[in-house]
Amino acid sequence: MTQSRVCHSGLISWSGPRVWLAAVVMAVSVASGVLGAERPPNFVIIFADDLGYGDLGCYGHPTIRTPCLDGMAAEGMRFTEFYSAAPVCTPSRTALLTGRLPIRSGMVGAERRVLASNSTGGLPDSEITIAEALKAKGYATACVGKWHLGHLPRYLPTKRGFDSFFGLPYSNDMKPTPLIRGEQTLEEPAMLETLTERYTKEAVEFIIAQRDKPFFLYLAHTFPHTPLKANPRFAGKSPRGLFGDVVEEVDWSVGQVLKTLREQGLAERTLVMFSSDNGPWLIRGLNGGSAGLLRDGKGSTFEGGMREPGIFWWPGQIKPSVNRSMASTMDVFPTLMELAGVGMPSDREYDGRSLVKVLRGGKREDASFFYYDNAMLMAVRKGPWKACLVTRASYGPDRPKINKHDPPLLYHLGHDPSEKFDVAKDHADVVADLLAEVQRHQAALKPGTPQFDLK
Repeated sequence: MTQSRVCHSGLISWSGPRVWLAAVVMAVSVASGVLGAERPPNFVIIFADDLGYGDLGCYGHPTIRTPCLDGMAAEGMRFTEFYSAAPVCTPSRTALLTGRLPIRSGMVGAERRVLASNSTGGLPDSEITIAEALKAKGYATACVGKWHLGHLPRYLPTKRGFDSFFGLPYSNDMKPTPLIRGEQTLEEPAMLETLTERYTKEAVEFIIAQRDKPFFLYLAHTFPHTPLKANPRFAGKSPRGLFGDVVEEVDWSVGQVLKTLREQGLAERTLVMFSSDNGPWLIRGLNGGSAGLLRDGKGSTFEGGMREPGIFWWPGQIKPSVNRSMASTMDVFPTLMELAGVGMPSDREYDGRSLVKVLRGGKREDASFFYYDNAMLMAVRKGPWKACLVTRASYGPDRPKINKHDPPLLYHLGHDPSEKFDVAKDHADVVADLLAEVQRHQAALKPGTPQFDLK
């Protein structure tokens, strides 16, 4: 899609430049064809908050201008069926960093759907994060932006494999709202208008400082989660209004990261991934985003709540392409481990599968994907077929009504990505096969201790 704006990098300028590890991390040779034997590649994960499937130019938005992300997609691999593992913040971030369904670690609750500012729980020590695994391999690690995996000191990023942390402990609508460096509060409340700019400055400085060794940067933007606050340099500039202003600044931020990688000679040795934690917060009206043609949004396990933009960029390694394979954020953990030459821990179940073959242009074998809302299994997908056992509308101030379906609703997502037409009565064999997948999954599942309702 051609837009009237190009990806400029100079809009804002700055001055100035567990014990587990020994047991389960095994160094193996770097996957053939990746940077030879020089050193393992760098990794950058950029994660937006409440950005919908339809909120970027390269995913069809007509008025939000995202030239940097559009360029990233044009130069890399853009997935059309890329999923977050949950329709709300905390569990989706858990899945990204651990490669596992949140129910396995107990990052779920009976009443709450995310951790709150008075929660006493967090990501259990028994879980292994991407940062912990890579740190054992000699990587420099940094978390910049929103965390939301536990705000007490024992749960902060610096205790979960990250050398440094600069950001918010949870969502920007929770009180108090401190901006933290390491484990110390810098300001409260955080000045939201300049948050994206400051995150970007921190990310760029980390890349430059660590350019001579392998690094992992997790840049988790606070926006476009509400309340929305636009940087004065972006305010009033987008045809989409305030929501567009903040998304366009996130796009600028992505451009700054890619520009820095190029300038530092790191682009061809760095894999960058961009996605979002869940779908758009539809009840926010014009301050919420869009899932495009997909049904519903944040808080729902219809496609609009969990199918997200998924862009992978690595010059010289990933050819420009559009990929229609089903993939998810849980695939990131095993992908990075394979590329870094780190063995996968064998003492636990992983729900993600490495994307290395796919990123190199290979095909992916189908596997089932399970849609969870908290500890409740809502739906299952296999190939183009999705069976909805339970449905619930978008996230709102009150918990929406749960609707159980027996037999399940059945959608062919290739024919009907908007989930408008239930075809269960015409495909009893498909329904039976998907229900068998559910039985096998639930029989083998071992849920963790719920964390969200601890106070």
